[in-house]
Amino acid sequence: MASAMVLRLSISSSSKYSKDVLGSNFSSTTPSFGQRISTSTDCGTLRSIHLNPYFSSACRKCRNPIVRTAASDSEAKDGFPDLGEENKQLGDDSLHVKNPSYTQWDALTSTIAASSTIPFVLLQLPQIMLNAQNLLAGNRAALFAVGWLGQLTGLLGNLSLLSYFAKKRESGAVVVQTVGVISIYCVVFQLAMAGAMPSTPFIAASVAVGLGLILNFFNYYNLLNASIWRLWEDCITIGGLSVLPQVMWSTFVPYLPQSLLPGILSFALALTTIILARSGKLSEKDVKLVGSTSGWTATLLFMWMPIAQMWTNYLNPNNIRGLSVDSIILAMIGNGLLIPRALFTRDIMWFTGSSWAALLYGWGNLLSIYIFGGIGKTYFFAVTSALILWLGTIFWRDAKAYGLNSPFSSLKQLMPGSV
Repeated sequence: MASAMVLRLSISSSSKYSKDVLGSNFSSTTPSFGQRISTSTDCGTLRSIHLNPYFSSACRKCRNPIVRTAASDSEAKDGFPDLGEENKQLGDDSLHVKNPSYTQWDALTSTIAASSTIPFVLLQLPQIMLNAQNLLAGNRAALFAVGWLGQLTGLLGNLSLLSYFAKKRESGAVVVQTVGVISIYCVVFQLAMAGAMPSTPFIAASVAVGLGLILNFFNYYNLLNASIWRLWEDCITIGGLSVLPQVMWSTFVPYLPQSLLPGILSFALALTTIILARSGKLSEKDVKLVGSTSGWTATLLFMWMPIAQMWTNYLNPNNIRGLSVDSIILAMIGNGLLIPRALFTRDIMWFTGSSWAALLYGWGNLLSIYIFGGIGKTYFFAVTSALILWLGTIFWRDAKAYGLNSPFSSLKQLMPGSV
């Protein structure tokens, strides 16, 4: 189908070679979607533009949708080359399309994501205050309702995600993760005081938190040596891969026998993989896979937190009164506010973590509390309705911004290799 209008394509205005690409640079006939056309710039660069109404990512500088480009036909077998890494390298000479609906949703999702800092700041305060009241009253048993394994996985997940976003220089996400690390550590400290958490994992977590906050601060402001940062990344990768299987196993004790075997085996496998990667024994593709492991491990640790807490609720329903409903609601709101931005930027890891936390840690724990009579029917169904309405609005607005026919197409574009 031939295009009914001429698209105005322009080089980023900050480029030295800024120039409008108008009709004179197009072929003599009106191009159609799927056709590849050549354009040239003053610097002599030849680019082929694939006309397609969908944009999978946005420029990291101006946040306008990037027109996918290819240097040859072989790079565009299915229309587009994979620009996952190219997007990171595109600079002032990248081509964009001005899309009002897209840019409006871009700005709005950025603002919404930034506002999530507020509920995350308040997230653990109700639980911290409730724990403090129980400690002062000598009611240490109430703190056993807060599963320390769930808190530990959330803490390590936040710490690893802090490193992920600090490396990407995502300031808003860095603040959110830092707040998460500090607030969850306060709860962990209270659990250790009450004897609800063993001393060994508490000491290890304390060292990791202190070291992690310092290294991430220096790295964010480019004050840290690259080799030290790489060593830290290797450590959190090994640590995450070691802790995750062990925490998952320990969650179901005593239904499973007490054992450190999952953690030991995972540690050995992770350490061997890192050594092979750093010694050049792995292919470039495998090295990139290892490099992305820490981010996904962090997400999985974060995702396990609600499962561990829900399991604790199932085993000890009488202790549900020790949970703060306000904290759960704030967690659902905070993560829910991050979903639009994660979906808009097509960051599948960010989207997975935020959605899981909102649905499982937030709504899932709320469901378990409702089942055991901790909250009323009206309150539960009001929150459920609001969540469904919010998610529906997110997918509708995202589809509109990208020019998609169906809101479900946004989910499809999240998948690796999709358009």
